[in-house]
Amino acid sequence: MKQTLIQSIKLTILVSGFALTTQAVAQSTTLQQTDISMDSSTMITVYDSNNYQENESSKMFPIPTEGMVQHVITLPKLADEQHYMLQVSIGQKRWVDCNKHGLTGILQRLTLNGWGYEYYQVDAITEGPSTMMACFDKAKTEVFLTIPESLMLNYDSRLPKVFYLPQGAQLRYKVWNTDGEYYYSPEK
Repeated sequence: MKQTLIQSIKLTILVSGFALTTQAVAQSTTLQQTDISMDSSTMITVYDSNNYQENESSKMFPIPTEGMVQHVITLPKLADEQHYMLQVSIGQKRWVDCNKHGLTGILQRLTLNGWGYEYYQVDAITEGPSTMMACFDKAKTEVFLTIPESLMLNYDSRLPKVFYLPQGAQLRYKVWNTDGEYYYSPEK
């Protein structure tokens, strides 16, 4: 029974095609990176405690404290938004050697009191695990390292996505299209 269940769950990540396919016992959904135009209606605003400006769509969220930066993603309205998802990765650019490097940080999902809106916060990002291989060429390259947790959110243009990150951190996002049909397991 256990082996049958394990065999029935498949996870395939196709990095080169930017497609993520998860096939499970009950259903299957295909995610594909969209080609929707992220034009001037998509705004990413970044405020720290020194340059904060109240914005109509995000004025109810807390003002960033000293050492923190508020990142606000405002998405354009799309037809059939239920077919889209937003993937968010948080990290920093670092110069690294030939080893595999990572960062550590705890992504908190917080609720805005009195409103019920969610926002996200990472208090600190620190050096994470790394392999310890000998790097003979001593060359370093600049790469974007992420904290272990990545977010996959439902696409919703009605409310901004608000993140509080430490200074020096960066937020990156992708919009995915979940256009696909469901596959069902047989009934018994």
